[in-house]
Amino acid sequence: MSADPVAPDTTGIHAVEPPPESPPSQVASHPTGRRLAGLTLLALGVVYGDIGTSPLYAVREAFNEDYGIEVTAANVYGILSLIIWALILVVSLKYIVFVLRADNRGEGGILSLLALNLQRKHRKADRGTRALIVTLGLVGASLLYGEGMITPAISVLSAMEGIEVVAPAFRRAVIPLTVGILIALFSFQSRGTRGVGRIFGPVTLIWFLTIATLGAVEIAHEPRTLLALSPHYAIAFFFNHGLAGFLVLGAVVLAVTGAEALYADMGHFGKRPIRTAWFLIVLPCLLLNYFGQGALILRDPASAVNPFYLLAPPFFQYPLLAIATAATIVASQALISGSFSLTRQCAQLGYCPRVRIVHTSPSEFGQIYIPGVNWSLMVGCLLIVFGFQSSTRIGHAYGIAVTGTFIITTILLFVLARSWWGWSMRKSLVLLIGFLIIDVALFAANLPKIVHGGWVPIFTGSLIFMLMTTWQRGRSVVTGLLKRSTLPMDLFLPDVAKRKPVRVPGVAVFLTSNPDGAPGVLLHHLKHNKTLHERVVLLSILNTEVPEVSDDSRVSVEELGEGFYRIKARYGFMETPKVVEIMKLAAAAGFETKAADISYYLGRERLLPTGTAKLARWRKRLYIVMSRNSPSAAEFFGIPPNRAVELGAQLEM
Repeated sequence: MSADPVAPDTTGIHAVEPPPESPPSQVASHPTGRRLAGLTLLALGVVYGDIGTSPLYAVREAFNEDYGIEVTAANVYGILSLIIWALILVVSLKYIVFVLRADNRGEGGILSLLALNLQRKHRKADRGTRALIVTLGLVGASLLYGEGMITPAISVLSAMEGIEVVAPAFRRAVIPLTVGILIALFSFQSRGTRGVGRIFGPVTLIWFLTIATLGAVEIAHEPRTLLALSPHYAIAFFFNHGLAGFLVLGAVVLAVTGAEALYADMGHFGKRPIRTAWFLIVLPCLLLNYFGQGALILRDPASAVNPFYLLAPPFFQYPLLAIATAATIVASQALISGSFSLTRQCAQLGYCPRVRIVHTSPSEFGQIYIPGVNWSLMVGCLLIVFGFQSSTRIGHAYGIAVTGTFIITTILLFVLARSWWGWSMRKSLVLLIGFLIIDVALFAANLPKIVHGGWVPIFTGSLIFMLMTTWQRGRSVVTGLLKRSTLPMDLFLPDVAKRKPVRVPGVAVFLTSNPDGAPGVLLHHLKHNKTLHERVVLLSILNTEVPEVSDDSRVSVEELGEGFYRIKARYGFMETPKVVEIMKLAAAAGFETKAADISYYLGRERLLPTGTAKLARWRKRLYIVMSRNSPSAAEFFGIPPNRAVELGAQLEM
């Protein structure tokens, strides 16, 4: 068996260091004028693509025959009222007003919220509380992968289904066209989103203006649809339909999918542009379109089969199909890019193996491409399209992942309100109970979907959660085993001074996860080669629970004596460390050397599932497989191949 690469920690590279003791900072800049307008336009394209394409299918699915809701004026008002108040309560109030406040040094997203809750104020919490917080965060992240797989499928397919309205004779082309667009979309990911990103905002703006205009024209013909703004109709709908009325929430939730993107993309644009885009453009345009669809159904009940495309006059249906296709591609792109960022955060926080990351832009932060994630998502999307065949059936699978993430975000927000914001228990409980009632209701209404396809995101999320927890637990076991092989420096350095091994010219850099001890690879090297370089560096790359670390506090250098130095490099979970850059920063900090004089020593352990660790044998084997298939430390950290030396060892876990 060949030697297997192990987790970042076990190659002596990653450790988690407590973040600074200061509370989370707000986004530093408060853009105004042209800068605010530019960021708002960019946020419009990246953040609101998913929720902006919901009108394609949300109202139609609410009148799906599976719910048994007749197309009557009272029911139209009731469903519209539910959609409108879902947008107001879930998106406007919960996410825009409250969740966006929970920034981790300007960054957002479920893993940022997890990392924020694990910082200083919860370091003294009992292990059970911390374990619960970690579990909730990982479950939320796992469910987001399921959403990232379903969203491109339902968005593109729902746009292509407009062909059934525009040109019914070509309805058989819907699936092939959807598949072709998805394959092209995923194939272009390796080129990066820099060029395409420039047109995201304008395309999405055209989309919102188009759907708003179509809705406004129909409202002018049937203004009584605006009565649905009253929550009275939503309440009356529940009373009149009982269980069926409650289950319709499973379709209503389709109108708020993508709300999590508001939070996840906060670090790219800041709060103000996201809020400005929502209240100035997105919410008004969505309301106009939903009201317009309701007005059309009031005037022509038969239009409930596809009210979105039937809003358009015949001469505009082909252009609308093209605009809808472009908008759904933008929405899909946002979810794909989000999956890349989520994977990098998981790897940096130690919840998944190293992955091959390609930076597609030399100047723009966050422009990354992860081949493994990209092709996995593509296969998942295509399987969903072939398996479900229509956006209506995919809608049956959609909702479980979204609403599950809603619940987890609310709980973590409650913990944050108590710890960071200093809210009283009473005030925090009002926040928790108020939003949890809505979230649980939406989640419960989606439970019947499990047998009709809802099992797909549950299965996907469970699989990813299993992989994450296996990696986390296996990584902890192997790190503990390697720690036993380290020797405290206060014992090692006197021994070096006493034995006086032969010193050869140059610099040897040993990567170690334990910055306070001599790593096993150093001891192994000294035992067998009987020599040391003139200068020996113990390099530890410390992951912090903050998104980014400034260059000023990135690297610290400490002289230990006997020609030994300790270098610590700190990185946030939104960053990818590169050893060559670290050594350049170390030179600026006082440790000067030439790149040609440096040799990098790494451990490469062969793992055997025969040890006594309290870990199920199948988990040990799974961990070993994941380790074996992750990129080597030299590749991941950009170590020049001709300067890397790997020393093998055998570990029983």
